Amino acid sequence: MKVFVYPGQGAQFTGMGRSMYDENVRAKELFEEANGILGFRITDVMFSGTDEELKQTKVTQPAVFLHSVILSKIWGRLFTPAMVAGHSLGEFSALVVSGALSFEDGLRLVSKRAYAMQKACELQPSTMAAIIGLPDETVEKVCTDIKDDIVVCANYNCPGQIVVSGAETGINKACELIMEAGAKRALKLKVSGAFHSPLMEPARAELAEAIESTVFNKPICPIYQNYTALPSTDASVIKHNLIAQLTAPVRWTQTIRKMIADGADHFVELGPGKILQGLILKIDNSVTAESYQDKITVD
Repeated sequence: MKVFVYPGQGAQFTGMGRSMYDENVRAKELFEEANGILGFRITDVMFSGTDEELKQTKVTQPAVFLHSVILSKIWGRLFTPAMVAGHSLGEFSALVVSGALSFEDGLRLVSKRAYAMQKACELQPSTMAAIIGLPDETVEKVCTDIKDDIVVCANYNCPGQIVVSGAETGINKACELIMEAGAKRALKLKVSGAFHSPLMEPARAELAEAIESTVFNKPICPIYQNYTALPSTDASVIKHNLIAQLTAPVRWTQTIRKMIADGADHFVELGPGKILQGLILKIDNSVTAESYQDKITVD
């Protein structure tokens, strides 16, 4: 059973989407539509901007979203998902390609999300760290044992790889304790704040209003959501889970395992990079996983 998955923030690179824009008329139309919706030429930054320019909050999240969604649309008849899922930001891509959201509404929500998250980041020094080589339960216990700071598990990426998120002082303390517990690495990430933690509550509240006022449709296939790692097709459930996602962990390991249990055996990653392909094979190497970031198909 073929399923499609979508990457999140961090997968971006300079030049992303350029071949689609140059070689496919429909792709060019959608990119130009996005420029108009956003009010600036995001394509200029995507195609030829510096790494620093591409890391701007107003650019990064819409850029990854656009790359993924437009690539899916130009696949034409080859795009036949039995299920979809997205990692964090990628869940918005999955919602659009499955028909739960329109292209315009999805892009507007992603842009709103990016600005809301940036504002939340500016309220308190906070960060994230990738933990390699410890069981999830050990990392969870370290986070729970830190009482004077907010530190939580934010991304369950694959067995032995989990990301923690929280106040900067708390993350520093957690990294020390995690290394003492036997981790191979505890690497602080170059991010602007504590994503998928309670520190994103101001962003959650702001995004909730926008999501509630947006029309969601029944998707053409189940979408496996980060908040529950379970399939959803009901618009009200999808909205609830999407709002909760900002302050809750991304349960990617659990999501992939549930998709496999429900029959998925061929994963196709559409979007920049090959991050999800690697994670999926670490979760279960008995399945097929492949990535595409510039496949040009005419329907």
